[in-house]
Amino acid sequence: MHQLLALAILSAVGLCAQVRLTYPTPPKSDQTDDLHGTKVPDPYRTLENADAPTTQNFVEQENQLTFAWLAKIPGRDAIKTRLTALWDYEKFSGLEKAGPYFYRLNTGLQNQAVVYVTDTLNGTPRVLLDPNTYRQDGTAALGPHAVSWNGKLFAYAIAQAGSDWDEWRVRDVATGKDLPDLVRWSKGYSVHWAADDHGFYYSRFPEPAPEQLLTAAALHHKIYFHKLGDPQSADKLVYERPADPAWTLVASVMEGSPYLIFHMEPGEPGREMLAFQNLRDAAPKTVELTPGPDAGYDPLGVVGSLLYVRTTFNAPRGRIVAIDLTSHARANWKEIVPQQPDKLDEALLAGGKLLLVYMKDAHTAARLCTLQGKPISDVEMPGLGTAYFSPARQADTEAFYSFTSYTQPPAQYRLDLTTGKSAPVRPTNNVFRPGDYETKQVFYNSKDGTRVPLFLSYKKGLRLDGQNPTLLYAYGGFDISMTPAYSPAVATWMELGGIYAVACLRGGSEYGEAWHEAGMRAKKQNVFDDFIAAGEWLIANHYTSTPKLAIFGGSNGGLLIGAVLNQRPELFGAAMPAVGVMDMLRFHKFGFGTQWVGEYGSPDNPEDFKVLRAYSPLHNVRVGVKYPPTLITTADHDDRVMPGHSLKYAAALQHAQEGPAPILLRVDTRSGHGAGKPTSKQIDEWADRFAFLSEALGMTGH
Repeated sequence: MHQLLALAILSAVGLCAQVRLTYPTPPKSDQTDDLHGTKVPDPYRTLENADAPTTQNFVEQENQLTFAWLAKIPGRDAIKTRLTALWDYEKFSGLEKAGPYFYRLNTGLQNQAVVYVTDTLNGTPRVLLDPNTYRQDGTAALGPHAVSWNGKLFAYAIAQAGSDWDEWRVRDVATGKDLPDLVRWSKGYSVHWAADDHGFYYSRFPEPAPEQLLTAAALHHKIYFHKLGDPQSADKLVYERPADPAWTLVASVMEGSPYLIFHMEPGEPGREMLAFQNLRDAAPKTVELTPGPDAGYDPLGVVGSLLYVRTTFNAPRGRIVAIDLTSHARANWKEIVPQQPDKLDEALLAGGKLLLVYMKDAHTAARLCTLQGKPISDVEMPGLGTAYFSPARQADTEAFYSFTSYTQPPAQYRLDLTTGKSAPVRPTNNVFRPGDYETKQVFYNSKDGTRVPLFLSYKKGLRLDGQNPTLLYAYGGFDISMTPAYSPAVATWMELGGIYAVACLRGGSEYGEAWHEAGMRAKKQNVFDDFIAAGEWLIANHYTSTPKLAIFGGSNGGLLIGAVLNQRPELFGAAMPAVGVMDMLRFHKFGFGTQWVGEYGSPDNPEDFKVLRAYSPLHNVRVGVKYPPTLITTADHDDRVMPGHSLKYAAALQHAQEGPAPILLRVDTRSGHGAGKPTSKQIDEWADRFAFLSEALGMTGH
């Protein structure tokens, strides 16, 4: 163990063994809702209003309590010093060829990565955009971006204080100067340039009232066209679905073709719909390619009149089909690449070939094939990890991807599309010593016998004595996979002597749509059972024991932690739910919650209500239970999962706690759900988490 960290964990002072903390008094009312004949108390309802003086006072008092508790652990400073050292390495990412080459670079401890552009891969780069110049505290972050087809214009989004709201501007690549254009009220989706680069298509929501910036429901998404030089008020409405207010809509210009593809999502991950317009027509009509959102559809590109699509239609693990847009009836669709035993996770159409990216037991495998589906060669991956491919164009002879694992920082690779060979673009160096650590994948059986993958990362020479501090992480939802990825925080945890365990629960997409469906809506309990079984397996196989087992998850994963903490509080030694969806009876009333109904079900539906009420973290906290030490984290500008979820949950858990273990709430300021969080804030947050765990898990002398 690193000497500095040894000093850190030897500093624990037994805070968890002290008497029960005195918690702040939250604002409280006798609010009770009648939901389908069931009386549901909601005494902390006013905490949903982040701007209310009573809420702000509660948050201030909770932060004072939390930071005072953490301040009594002198090892926090040593942990932060080591976190900072491990974070301080060059992060080269997002390499993309779009005429010139674009990439992002963080020299080490910059709050935000800087965008560079260079005419040749080995040429002299120049700064195109530095988000660090927007605010001293680094809370202005670069979001999505889109390079024009001629490579001369760079459309980019900036988000403030962790918000999902994006403001789009356009920068001249040659001069580095912005055009006067400004487009607002977009959230999370990129723009798509017109074929002649005179403007772009984008999606937006209605402008919310100023007091509803954090809570406005994400409804009535529409597609517009913005002509360069025009004010946003002049933008042309291109497509909307007024009968489907909760749907999200995105337009994509297909390279080298007259076709504009509409990609529509009703709010249930894995269920989408496609339509198109032929922009050569004098009055383009919208033609639906699918009768409804019956499967997943990812349009890859058009060759002639053939639209290549990655789809789960009649193939829950994915396949490639070609649709002739001049004769698009489903009976005429042609299968190019049939479904394989592994999930088809991603595909690119580039260099006159198809690049197929598969997920094999939650790690990446890739291969090239012809546009007729004939295999050419496998793409050799650098190890057991995850590859993320940058966009590529049809005439390109090269593609770029980032490869990472739990012990290897992300490195950029160039794939020669002619030979199928990969080579690193530039080395990644930091003070972490990956050769001292290892990752292995095991499988365990869940409650119903389902085989679930589990990644374990730790320092070589691990003793299976049940005494290893272990951090068990998972997500389990929204068709999102948990695959290997490096984090300076995880590296620090392993240096502390900890095991980092990641369970690939049902609800994700590790094995295709069937795996996702097995953990959604009425089957959500499978997710919790899978996670609990992972904890039990780690204990039964002597990797750890209850006093040494901490659990962590964020967003939907925060919901996971809250639910299993209620169901099995005696199984875990500590818990850290982050930005969690904790009120499953009101989640659909705020922000993007409107689009989660497909995943969770609707509290307005009597049958869904029964399911949601049975596991909702807020509504299943039990008075008189001895909960383990818990650190709840959220942020005051989180407009994806509003902070009221965590505030209400913290108030309820503090009220219910029977034992002396602390229930702490940490609310970050000028911060959001997580995307774009400045480096300094990330380091501070993880220093607090590890200081908390060093005390909660009794890591003294391990």
